[in-house]
Amino acid sequence: MTTQDKDAPLRDDIRMLGRLLGDTIREQQGEATFDLIERIRQTSVRFRRDEDHSAKRELEGLLDALSREQTIQVVRGFSYFSHLANIAEDQHHIRRSRYHLRMRSAPRQGSLARAMDDALERGLAPSDLAGFFDTAMISPVLTAHPTEVQRRSILNAQMRIARQLDDRDRIELTPEEMSLSEEEIRRAVLTLWQTRMLRPVRPSVVDEVSMGLSYFDITFLRQLPKLYATIEEQLSERDPSLANVELPAFMKIGSWIGGDRDGNPFVTADVLRQTLELQAGVVLDYYLDEVLTLSTRLSLADGLVSVSDAVRELAERSSDASRQRVDEPYRRAMTGIYERLAATYHALLGVPPQRTVRLDAEPYPGPAALLEDLDIIHRSLVANGSATLARGKLRLLRRAVKIFGFHLAPVDLRQNSDVHERVVAELLAVAGREADYLALDEDARVALLLDEIATPRPLVSPHVKYAEQTESELAIFRAARESHLRFGPEAIANFIISKTDSVSDLLELALLMKEAGILRPHENALDGNIIPLFETIEDLANAPRIMDALFSLPQYMQLLDGARGRTQEVMLGYSDSNKDGGFMTSGWSLYKAEIGLVELFARHDVRLRLFHGRGGSVGRGGGPSYQAITAQPGGAVQGQIRLTEQGEVIAAKYDNPEVGFRNLEVIVAATMEATLLSGNAPAPREEFLDTMQTLSDDAFAAYRGLVYETEGFEKYFWESTVISEISELNIGSRPASRKKGQRIEDLRAIPWVFSWAQCRLMLPGWYGFGTAARKFVEAHPEDGLERLRQMNREWSFFAALLSNMDMVLAKTDLAIASRYAGLVKDAALREQIFGRIQAEWHETVNMLLAIMEQEELLDGNPLLKRSIRNRFPYLDPLNHVQVELLRRHREKPEDERLRLGIHISINGTAAGLRNSG
Repeated sequence: MTTQDKDAPLRDDIRMLGRLLGDTIREQQGEATFDLIERIRQTSVRFRRDEDHSAKRELEGLLDALSREQTIQVVRGFSYFSHLANIAEDQHHIRRSRYHLRMRSAPRQGSLARAMDDALERGLAPSDLAGFFDTAMISPVLTAHPTEVQRRSILNAQMRIARQLDDRDRIELTPEEMSLSEEEIRRAVLTLWQTRMLRPVRPSVVDEVSMGLSYFDITFLRQLPKLYATIEEQLSERDPSLANVELPAFMKIGSWIGGDRDGNPFVTADVLRQTLELQAGVVLDYYLDEVLTLSTRLSLADGLVSVSDAVRELAERSSDASRQRVDEPYRRAMTGIYERLAATYHALLGVPPQRTVRLDAEPYPGPAALLEDLDIIHRSLVANGSATLARGKLRLLRRAVKIFGFHLAPVDLRQNSDVHERVVAELLAVAGREADYLALDEDARVALLLDEIATPRPLVSPHVKYAEQTESELAIFRAARESHLRFGPEAIANFIISKTDSVSDLLELALLMKEAGILRPHENALDGNIIPLFETIEDLANAPRIMDALFSLPQYMQLLDGARGRTQEVMLGYSDSNKDGGFMTSGWSLYKAEIGLVELFARHDVRLRLFHGRGGSVGRGGGPSYQAITAQPGGAVQGQIRLTEQGEVIAAKYDNPEVGFRNLEVIVAATMEATLLSGNAPAPREEFLDTMQTLSDDAFAAYRGLVYETEGFEKYFWESTVISEISELNIGSRPASRKKGQRIEDLRAIPWVFSWAQCRLMLPGWYGFGTAARKFVEAHPEDGLERLRQMNREWSFFAALLSNMDMVLAKTDLAIASRYAGLVKDAALREQIFGRIQAEWHETVNMLLAIMEQEELLDGNPLLKRSIRNRFPYLDPLNHVQVELLRRHREKPEDERLRLGIHISINGTAAGLRNSG
């Protein structure tokens, strides 16, 4: 089948969706508006595909002449087309995956089947594969960030469209059914057009929590148990003796939403409690629905099937006394389980569930007790010839209880080390223990903190009124302890310290945990992981040294041994290291830090679990998850990994259940490969490591020279991008900057990257590489280029860096970026800085193509190349309109309609780029 044939259904879907959108615009806004949008579309396609410069001038003339109201309708039209194109592409991925499965094609890279087969081919036994899961711990962690520009209402309408496209693929519809399907899509498109694209006010943290929880309803609660079942089936196929293996709960979904306090003053103890209650409500509602369904399905009659005594006992506990069901013990047992669950819901949340039989049943003390009752049903079915029934919905529910418990997802708590430091300093001073903690050197701090952690005596007095920040932090830790008692220790299992640069940063957190009863020295108990986050280039370099000093403290190692299974988690920050040192140096610093940590942890006999703080975009450490995990240094994964899923990437990965399943599968497959097969991969050659250091040094100098050392760069950035407008946009509860002002150092990494993506420069994802590569080749005229090509062919880390850069550069557009540069009022500054950026872009593209041995960008990724070719003619007009809107808005900042148009254009551009922040 040719590529053309493969893509025909995708083109058909895009044409159909575009036609329905056009019809909607014509009906709702009139023929003139439709004709205007269509003319802009055709002119943009001509310019993009044929490089017709007269079309470029015509396009700019059309857009510049738009009235304010016309502009908003044009922006809305092209924004919604981007969203519809995304739906069609997702469906095409599902379509192609199903085709390969039907054709029994060889397993694809990133699939579990491929990972298992590769392991077996390299000499591992099926038991080794099963053994991997015994100690594995894999956790994607959802975070709320201001690049998540979607509203739930918009996503709901998009899901209706996606379901219709999926049905049309799976079912051969009659002409009448096809017509009805198109009518349903038309209704959903009309709903989109008539739904406000943006929020009228900035969302609260609880709003963000609710948004995050929707992905559990859509994907995680159902697809994650299915993934476990799939793995078990695949193990059984490779070794029948593994047929009855049930995997431990090795993969769980985590969350920062409602617990990440770093720079977000709106995350309070009350918000944390609300978050945990909302999560518990979602998972308990799910269990209640599933148990109710099972009670209708398990209508097996006594006398027709054998029943265990334990099931009979469960049935007798039920209040179901109906004579019609007296001989249906399984159904009555499930009713009893439902009643206990309803009582549990009431006990934990203080309100009854919507459907309540009775609330006087005994609540479950914890998820293990619920699981035991479900296991009783399972064992009886299996023992009495009904194993097929046990392997259906009951199997998935039992698995869900193991994964999600009564808390749904562990909420990580994160705070900046500076805040912990100030809080501890006040506690010590008020208690009369140390008047000026902040003046102590590091050794004195460590000694003092160890003394305080070792004693059960509290520092905090209930009779003292502390500073507002101290009171807030203490309240958070108390709420965490309450959650452990209410929902179990897994509800809040991880405590993260941003900007960790010393051992005392970790001990300060330990002391605050002790004050709340989370660390109990007399029991040698620590009910949570103390996790340093190393973010800047300097912090990453110091990470091994700091952890070595920490592991040299017997008191800390005693806690790690007794309470945490001698496993230590370390978080690595991709976003801030990139903003600090640029793409190349960030990637290299992360890699070196991992190597140093692997060696250090092995020396101390501590198991390392890395938490990768990746973003959605390449400029924040994003890119394909499979390549990112398999490109880790040997020994860095060890079967355990956590990684953040941030911003709009959450919707892109998990808003469609099948796409979500595939993304979860990829993470597991990559972790398996990186763990089981990394020992077979040769270490990078010494000359590769030396070359990478040279490249990093030169790229760092180029990046820092532009961003931090060029006079006027901050002014250029704020005037040539949408950063000011993003700061105003109601798309996240967290401020864009840590402090007031325009310093790059204080700006959060997310809006930094997001702004460069909007103006189609993507600077954080490539700047500096061209200069570094050219210098290396010039310094090694005989073999420099060939050395870089060898590194690309033989070293997965370097290949992944180049592949990500290839993707980013393909999404850039200097012609469009030059229009944004035109917003800078100082002509000399504009020409100086944009000229440097333009020269570095050409240098980077030329060097990248030479090293990757490609004629054009994305030659090695035809799927993405096709996607960009399809969607960018519809994305370009949004950028052109956005520039004009910015120009007008900055002249008339009081015009709310202009502000609205800018914000809609930001939404549409983010949708078109997909991984922009």
